[in-house]
Amino acid sequence: MKVLITGANGFVGKNLVWELRNQGFADADLLLYDIDTDPALLDEYTKSAEFVFHLAGVNRPKDDTEFMAGNFGFTTTLLDALIKNNNKAPVLITSSIHAAGDTPYGISKRAGEDAIFAYGKAQGVKVLVYRLQNLFGKWCRPNYNSAVSTFCYNIAHGLDITVNDRATVVPLVYIDDLLAEFMRALSGKETRQGEFCVVETYYAESLGDIADLLYGFKASRQTLDVPNVGDAFAKKLYSTYLSYLEPDDFTYPLNTHEDPRGFFAEAFKSAASGQVSVNVSRPGVTKGNHWHHTKIEKFLVVSGEGVIRFRKIDSDEITECQVSDRMLMVVDVPPGYTHSIVNTGTENMVTIIWASEIFDPGRPDTYYLEV
Repeated sequence: MKVLITGANGFVGKNLVWELRNQGFADADLLLYDIDTDPALLDEYTKSAEFVFHLAGVNRPKDDTEFMAGNFGFTTTLLDALIKNNNKAPVLITSSIHAAGDTPYGISKRAGEDAIFAYGKAQGVKVLVYRLQNLFGKWCRPNYNSAVSTFCYNIAHGLDITVNDRATVVPLVYIDDLLAEFMRALSGKETRQGEFCVVETYYAESLGDIADLLYGFKASRQTLDVPNVGDAFAKKLYSTYLSYLEPDDFTYPLNTHEDPRGFFAEAFKSAASGQVSVNVSRPGVTKGNHWHHTKIEKFLVVSGEGVIRFRKIDSDEITECQVSDRMLMVVDVPPGYTHSIVNTGTENMVTIIWASEIFDPGRPDTYYLEV
């Protein structure tokens, strides 16, 4: 199937092109058109296109008169080319919730909608009009027309943001949810509500809450708190935030505690899911020899070899688990068992440790007792 995409270099267009490639579309079947494309190609593309994604539009022109030229004028140019070439391919257009208003932008988007609806009725062609909420996701242009992308970019770069009213609620659609709907539309299974098509998954979040989440993401490199990715919006916002980091900022150091036995570093923390740490033991070193009332731990040796020993605190019986990187296994450490881990190899032994709670120096739930 040959797919024509106008606005192919824009935020939605770029994401759509890569998703179509992910779905197995060859580049030869993607007819990409943008503002810098040779206009003569529009006639060629509208001869062979079997589906049209009309994503091109104007959001922030230098002059308001450009709204109508970009959002209505080019739409009619595209439709005229389809009519000229007797192409009955379905046409999908991205409009905006602002089309219900009377701003110059909204009026121009509504004019584009009207042109598409009239075209579909006159030509007997299937048309799909999406009045989209505010979009967010990777590759959205900051300091342009998206508060979320601007907030993400500025906070990621240590710049200030302006929140005029924290209580202002913004309706939001994530780019991957939009793409999933577009893939359904491409297969003839679009989601409709009346004459319009919709993306069913959307969010209504206040600017204050969005800002708080983003500042929390930034602070997590110091606190080691893992964002609550169990919350769908937080997960998508965190993904968006990370996409605005510069490559030099991809890494951040951990606070390492070192002594003659080796070293230890906390890596990730979650109030709901505990914490993950990295423990490095030098050859011959024994660590541990303590037990917990309630805290649960899981050990995973990923480099080197050793033995983990357990003893129920009211028993003399010792249990041993041989561990090494040659056969990865997770070892559960139940409460009420004193335990130790010994590096029996000749190289450093690296152990990943998960604990069911974040370490609290005031209530460590850790009691020394030799195995």
